[in-house]
Amino acid sequence: MNPLSDRITSLPTSATLAMAAKARELKSQGIDIIGLSLGEPDFNTPDYIKDAAIQAINDNYNSYSPVDGYAELKDAVITKFKRDNDLTYTPAQIVVSTGAKQSIANVAQVLLNPGDEVLLPAPYWVSYSAIATLCEATYKEIPSTIEDDFKITPAQLEAAITPKTKMVFFNSPNNPSGTIYTEAEYRALAEVLEKYPNIFILSDEIYEHINYGVKHFSFAAIPSMFDRTITVNGVAKAFAMTGWRVGYIGAPDWIAKACTKMQGQITSGTNCIAQQATVTALNESPERIQFMVDEFKIRRDLILDLLNDIEGFKTNIPTGAFYVFPNVSFYFGKTLRGKTINNATDFSLYLLEEAHVATVTGEAFGNSDCIRISYAASQDTITEALKRIKAAVIA
Repeated sequence: MNPLSDRITSLPTSATLAMAAKARELKSQGIDIIGLSLGEPDFNTPDYIKDAAIQAINDNYNSYSPVDGYAELKDAVITKFKRDNDLTYTPAQIVVSTGAKQSIANVAQVLLNPGDEVLLPAPYWVSYSAIATLCEATYKEIPSTIEDDFKITPAQLEAAITPKTKMVFFNSPNNPSGTIYTEAEYRALAEVLEKYPNIFILSDEIYEHINYGVKHFSFAAIPSMFDRTITVNGVAKAFAMTGWRVGYIGAPDWIAKACTKMQGQITSGTNCIAQQATVTALNESPERIQFMVDEFKIRRDLILDLLNDIEGFKTNIPTGAFYVFPNVSFYFGKTLRGKTINNATDFSLYLLEEAHVATVTGEAFGNSDCIRISYAASQDTITEALKRIKAAVIA
């Protein structure tokens, strides 16, 4: 008899974290593994943000913080939303959490009931489906292809809606594809959702600042969608603060209040030092982190050039985030070094074992033809990784 709850036994392990763990295991055996599986910038947190954290320590920020965030951080979030997204929120509409992942989980927990349906334009971030499952909701994937730049159409969205549909999750710039929905594309999708007033939208904008020429547009900036949209963001990616664990939402006040109630019983307030550092991060101009974005663009161009030189890797041109999501179905059914490749999972494991490069299967993101490769690594590391991959697939 297994005493564990059905809730945890039905929950999949995060594919990205599982691949990272397998890579660490091989490294511990002395194998030189190049990790391109995690979405973690290789930059250090900028000094002006670290200085703010040090100042907070010296100012004796060491007590429990308010469950929904310090007032000064809420003000910084409000300023950021207005400056960057043309969104107007009040302090009662802001909730600060221990990372954007907790923000998303809070929202799902307070809105979803067992049997409710969540629509996930695919590919999607791996935790969306797991979070829906934890809420005892169901999820439905809306597929897209590399030929469509991994974007769904209004017709697809409308066809997917059922009487049980409660939420739709949008993520732009997208993890894993790097795709950015334009304002016109979002407005076309909103026209569909205007017909269904009981559907709520979660807009995950964690990669907002990491874009390469396609202007970011917030779904909540569409007037008809504002009162039904929960905007999620955080400082992990663009500010190289993954371990600081600070995320936040802007939402209708009744949803924000419910998220605060939920969080109060699980983690309470976010780390007090990290919150003070985030005040500085958000109040400063985004231009201060542009150097990282510029470097990511160079790396994107580099990895695309290298992938295009390998037979069987079909790519689009990502316009944001720091991932490529190549279609590798060319290899399905083939045998490489005595190993038969049946699917993307097989291929990703093959690259780990034979090329010693960690990637993530696209099956975890709702697309079984692709793998995700992170280019949040140095140019030398990327070059060596792609050299190994090329050697492994032509052997």
